[in-house]
This record gives sequence, structure tokens and C-alpha cells, in this order.
Amino acid sequence: MNEQTISILGCGWLGKPLAEHFIKNRRKINGTTTNPTKIDSLNDLKINSFVIDINKRNNDFKSFLKANLLVISIPSKNIEDFKYLISEIEKSTIKKIIFISSTSVYPLNNSITTEDSPIHKTALSKIEQLFRVNTNFKTTIIRFGGLIGYDRKPGRFFKKEIIIDRPKGYINLIHRDDCIQIINRIITNNIWEETLNACADSHPTRRDFYTREFLKEGRKIPVFNESSTNSYKIINSDRLKLLLNYSFKYANLMKYKQLN
Repeated sequence: MNEQTISILGCGWLGKPLAEHFIKNRRKINGTTTNPTKIDSLNDLKINSFVIDINKRNNDFKSFLKANLLVISIPSKNIEDFKYLISEIEKSTIKKIIFISSTSVYPLNNSITTEDSPIHKTALSKIEQLFRVNTNFKTTIIRFGGLIGYDRKPGRFFKKEIIIDRPKGYINLIHRDDCIQIINRIITNNIWEETLNACADSHPTRRDFYTREFLKEGRKIPVFNESSTNSYKIINSDRLKLLLNYSFKYANLMKYKQLN
């Protein structure tokens, strides 16, 4: 096992640039994809690549998990598949895990939401708990807001002619650059066995934000459903900023001309 090796389960929109960041900082990376046609492109980036799908049971976990640290960045919410994954991790040298979760575990509670706020009893929150209670490794869970940046432009989130609900509700988003820096800071500062919210500091209304983003994309001002309920949540990330001594690069989402 190499202490400088990090395994990343899911080299997709977030995991791939995260791997590139670590490689630039002289880390060795084991990375996965579920698509065999992407192996060569990942190898070209100096990622030691594997085809792994936790929905199947014939994966080469023994080689992939030859590391001390694992980052899990996959969209699956199948509880049985994660139980299978954990059973494989328990056989490996992995001792620390970062599990990428989502602020979707919180209901719209019309208030400021912290890590101590009530959560939905969903598949995702149950998967979080599987990692949280396991004593074979230390897990930090990051609950990211909506992911934006680069090709994920908010002005393109909605199809033409759609009517946007909850215009007076608030947004909870985070730029990919901040996601990568937060993950890196957790590792370098050894922040383990924590659950952390991660969203930009600003929470403009959906009306203000999406109007601005539509215009940036050369689209007409969106139509809003004025009769819809305006339930909301405002995700608070103070705990993360305190523990990591972190300031968001994209703190004010209404300030930047381009989120890339």
C-alpha cells in the first residue's frame, strides 16, 4: 500500500478533475468508470483506471482499493449495492473515506439548515449512516449543494418554455472548484468522522438568480409560477468553514460574470 495513493470511485464530472488535481500534487490515483470505452482517456491522464460498477458483483476491488484513502463520488442510491461495497472495503487497506452526499437529505423547512437539522429518511441518508457507524474506517460525509461550473451552467438547467416554481425560494449551489478544494482540505487537515454541509455563502432567490443566468445565456427572462408555494431551505456551511479554515472561491454567486 502506498500512503500517497488515493482511490476515487467514480471519475465523472467531479471525480475526474479531482483526480487531475491530486496527480498535479504528486499523488497516485486509482480511478473508476462504469464505461470501458473511457479507460484509455483516464489512463492518458495518469489515472490507474478500473471498470467498476457496484451494481455488479464481479469487480476488481482488490487492486482498486490498494490505498489508504477512498473518495466515493457516484450517483447510485442502492442500499444493497453500498452494503456490498462496504464489505469489499472492509477487506482492503482503506482506512479513511470521503463520501460525497447531497443537501437533498434535508427537507424544505423554511429556515436555515445546519448539520443538526432534521433529515429525510431516504436511501441516501441510510447509505450515509452505513458509513458513519462502521468502525473499520473513518468517514467524513460532505453534503454538497447543487453542483455548478464549467459545462454545468445554471442558465441551461431548464428547458425552453418551462415555468419555474418557487420564485421566492432560495438557491443552494456550489462551484466545482470549491468542491475540489474542500475535499483536498479535509485530507490535508485530517478532518475525519464529520458530516459537513458545503454550499456557497450567498443564497439569492430563484427569481433573481435564474433571471440573471438566463440572460447570461442569451435567453429570454424565464417565466415563474407565481402561485406556487415558496418553501425553501438555506444551507449553512459555517461548520465546514470553521473546521477547514476555508473561504469559498465562489462565495457570492451573483457577483461573478462566468462560473468557470
